[in-house]
Amino acid sequence: TDVLIDKETDSLIICDRRTGRVVRWSRRSGTTQGEILIDNIYCNGLAMDEQRYLYVPDWIKHEVRRYQLGEKNYTLVAGGNGKGNDTNQVSLPRYVFVDRQQSVYISDRDNHRVMKWNKGAKEGIVVAGGQGYGNALAQLNGPNGIFVDTLGTLYVADYENHRVMRWTQGAKQGTVIVGGNGSGKGANQFSGPWGLSFDRNGNLYVADASNNRVQRFSIE
Repeated sequence: TDVLIDKETDSLIICDRRTGRVVRWSRRSGTTQGEILIDNIYCNGLAMDEQRYLYVPDWIKHEVRRYQLGEKNYTLVAGGNGKGNDTNQVSLPRYVFVDRQQSVYISDRDNHRVMKWNKGAKEGIVVAGGQGYGNALAQLNGPNGIFVDTLGTLYVADYENHRVMRWTQGAKQGTVIVGGNGSGKGANQFSGPWGLSFDRNGNLYVADASNNRVQRFSIE
């Protein structure tokens, strides 16, 4: 499940994973019912670009779609070639991030990698992981939430390794910035980090799923 705030319409756009749809709820007081934007899609994450196109991964069909808000038709922007580990495939895509060039970053969960698909590309580029599952610095294990800053630095919630990793652009391996101390409830531990985000001051927020908490970190 993921949530976006659409400032233009002052509404929440929600990936409702259990019901297989994307819905929009107005933030205005008195709202009692949402609007179904997309139906019959098995999504986990959402992203919106500066032109207000919505990007939604379908982890059953192993593809990422782009929608114009309010439209039912979509453009395929990644995958769509069945489940697999070739560069034109994804396997259980979970979360997406879109940069200003409309390049799409995808947490390719079952391939234990993060892929970057440039706008209009027919295949992606591995930008993190892709060395099989494991806990080495060149590996990921079930990546979930992702974020890319303006320098192209990638941050990954490395779910099964209970850590958040940072991969600079072009790097062959990442660095552990928080966690990586096994599964646990300590302030330096996670138990299945799921999603992540940054605020305007550079603080990192991590949804620590199995600990039922959100943690905040000040990152150098």
